[in-house]
Amino acid sequence: MKNFKKMMFSLILMIILLGAPRVGGFIAGLFDYSAIDPDGSFMWISVHHIVQALIIVPLMLVISRAFKIKFHLDLGDISIGLKYLKRFLLIFSVYTVIAFIITIVSGGFQPFAYPLTPTNIFGYLGFQLFLSGPSEEFVFRAFAISAFAGLVTDKRIHKHLSYSVLFASFIFGIAHINFSFNPFGMSFSTFQVIYAMSLGYFYGDCYEKSKSVIYPMIMHSYTNVLMMGFTIVISLIS
Repeated sequence: MKNFKKMMFSLILMIILLGAPRVGGFIAGLFDYSAIDPDGSFMWISVHHIVQALIIVPLMLVISRAFKIKFHLDLGDISIGLKYLKRFLLIFSVYTVIAFIITIVSGGFQPFAYPLTPTNIFGYLGFQLFLSGPSEEFVFRAFAISAFAGLVTDKRIHKHLSYSVLFASFIFGIAHINFSFNPFGMSFSTFQVIYAMSLGYFYGDCYEKSKSVIYPMIMHSYTNVLMMGFTIVISLIS
């Protein structure tokens, strides 16, 4: 009975975590943004991320009261958070430079997907800076990890990986797969899914160690802004 309850909680959390982005996408699609975002580069995805985070808010309130689960939305352990943040930003910056050099040399560079207008550039970078990290870390780290640890298990595989971080990282990767149901199909980039899972581990590890979602939010936004910033600059000069 105990294991059945854990399986049910895991399934419910999976449905919520994968369903919230789809609901966010549906609601975002109800509006016309052509007046301020004619190329569709940032408004739809911005509304999508706002909605998916708002969906989780009442669930957090209910779960925190019913099961006494803390979601670590404050600054937590500042010294651990800043130490993790500095190390990650340095390593990821080096990785990004090397990755772009290899991509350009190998001829695999993909330019910015939208016309290089000020509206598209600043709108998209603004989304990445202010919404991508906060929304996704709120959903896939603060909610996913704490809810799984509190409702299913807080056990660890080893000292550097808990089942809750593994669960959240897996779901985060699956969330980067595009599903269609009529007819059923899926499309995805294997690299993007693995990339999301890998970064999801570091975001989750930081969340657990610092007891705060703030530092993973910064890490997440930084990775997105840096990658897209390089993409935009190279697209402009190439």
